[in-house]
Amino acid sequence: MAGLDKDTPLPTDITLHKQSRVLEISFDDGSVFRLPFEFLRVHSPSAEVRGHGPGQETLQQGKRDVDITSLEPVGNYAIKPVFSDGHDSGLYSWDYLYMLGREHDVLWQQYLDCLAQAGGSRNAADLPPPAPKSGCGHHH
Repeated sequence: MAGLDKDTPLPTDITLHKQSRVLEISFDDGSVFRLPFEFLRVHSPSAEVRGHGPGQETLQQGKRDVDITSLEPVGNYAIKPVFSDGHDSGLYSWDYLYMLGREHDVLWQQYLDCLAQAGGSRNAADLPPPAPKSGCGHHH
């Protein structure tokens, strides 16, 4: 886990909007980000999603309807959401959440592009079990 650098804004407020499936997070620099649960789930920082190196990422599919059932604080630097599909190994540090908020549009478009390349779907009902592994990684 990367530690927080001193320039990372700290969250002043974190709200789970369960109806709209959005995590709203306010930072002390005045930024407010509304991150959909699906977006958070497919960009989980956990090894299960990110793999152990570039190109090792597992494309997450069928997460359109995923919920966050609870949020657990981790020290003073992160939160650990528990998702309705059982995924709970992602630690979202403040700097990672801030980056997700800032880069949301770019990251989301990359994800949609990857899904399209893989012939994947955001709807769980559309997926053939088991979901095929795709070589589509994230490029930064």
